[in-house]
Amino acid sequence: MLAVVFLARASAAEFKAGFAQRDITPDIGMEMPGNYGKNFGRSVHDPCKVRAAVFDDGIKRVALVGIDTLFIRRENVQAARKLIQERCGIPPEHVMIGASHSHSSGPVGWVMPGDFDHASPFVQMLAYEKSPGGDPGYIKRLEKAIADAVCLANEFRVEARCSFGSGREDKVSFNRRLRLKNGTTITHAGRGNPDIFDYAGPIDPEVGVIGAWDKNNRLLGVIVNFACHATTSPPGFSANWIHYLEQTIRGGMAAEVPVVFLQGACGDITQVDNLSPYADGPGEKQAQRVGGSVGAEAVKVLLRAEPGAAVPLDARSKVWKIKRRVPDSERVKKSLELAQKPEKEIGHSEWVFAKEIVLLDALIARQPTEEVEVQAIQVGPAVFISNPAEYFVEYGLEMKKRSNFKFTWPVELANGCVGYVPTEEAFGPNGGGYETRLTFYSNLEISAGRQFIETGLALATPMTPGKVPEPPKAPPFTAPWSYGNVRPELR
Repeated sequence: MLAVVFLARASAAEFKAGFAQRDITPDIGMEMPGNYGKNFGRSVHDPCKVRAAVFDDGIKRVALVGIDTLFIRRENVQAARKLIQERCGIPPEHVMIGASHSHSSGPVGWVMPGDFDHASPFVQMLAYEKSPGGDPGYIKRLEKAIADAVCLANEFRVEARCSFGSGREDKVSFNRRLRLKNGTTITHAGRGNPDIFDYAGPIDPEVGVIGAWDKNNRLLGVIVNFACHATTSPPGFSANWIHYLEQTIRGGMAAEVPVVFLQGACGDITQVDNLSPYADGPGEKQAQRVGGSVGAEAVKVLLRAEPGAAVPLDARSKVWKIKRRVPDSERVKKSLELAQKPEKEIGHSEWVFAKEIVLLDALIARQPTEEVEVQAIQVGPAVFISNPAEYFVEYGLEMKKRSNFKFTWPVELANGCVGYVPTEEAFGPNGGGYETRLTFYSNLEISAGRQFIETGLALATPMTPGKVPEPPKAPPFTAPWSYGNVRPELR
């Protein structure tokens, strides 16, 4: 027992933190993925970034990385981790890379050159000419920027203390799946729809925050976890509402520090309130509202929480393969026929999803399973549990409820991307909605979400949560304040 206590004290004394960032703003004219077709960025609204935090307790080092991208492919995670290990020695399983899911960011996929070279010329045309495409040069730049940011953060490590806390922001995020009066569920049912009964699911209003401070109480950097799609989309390439999150925190704390954003479980959560009678404002205003509100709550947490030791650190992960859902042969045949017709003839949505089934069929022929990783990284009393999905919020809330940690923060679209992973209920008789559609992007077997949560909790449960830092206790009572210890004086 004495050895354990000594080790913990040594770790606390040696605890260090470092933060860094790198620019990954796309070039004007590059693709801006976020839908099922081609879209190109024609201006830059604000920088897209890689932001990284490295923590070191004298025994282990861990890195948490937030990137302003729609997602990140598994092979790009592995490439970036390899560079990090070669350059600064942090093990791959100790590095979590989470995408913000900005719909106004750069060309990371769906489709990469060569992905469909095994398919027919028509399917190749659908993949390479009619679907979002990744830019190999941009992705190499992204991989290098991730490694640069982590290695710089590692180099910038100084003796530090961390504060931990969570706030609540419940006015800017909404469940986009709506239950209708007939019991069925659809996505974005539309404002004023008389058939809407209520939201089909909850939101997660928690704003999770870690602040790191040096020995002179200077803020080094911030980590924020919140669950809301980054679909506000101000005009041009942008970090989306995360830009205003960072601006608000920097302004409120008077510190130009990196703000590492890690997206929560928001597969069915956006800024759009389908039950509101009012129209949405422009993307700029929406981005300011979401980012400013979440940032203001984060500032409140930073001002109230007490910095202290952030030990221990730990990291664990599991990699395995999950099967894809397979469309039946008749559906593939019909989809192929539809995809060969002009889009205007059959309608945009029907054509797009026919194309997706054709691409999925070709994908399954080459890769019937998807490699996935779930990771748990502990920083003192907090644990970040990752998944590679657009993960439904119910799973995130369940994870928090069942965890043995004071702070449990799910991180979606981390270390890979497998598309939407809804709950089992969403696939049931009263389920439905856009997220349950079978596509080239979203196709894992229905049990995938349950696999992710059980694996994540199994990784985190053996970890020993650190103590939440507390302010010093007041001195023992001796006497009331002498100025105030008087009876009323009337004259």
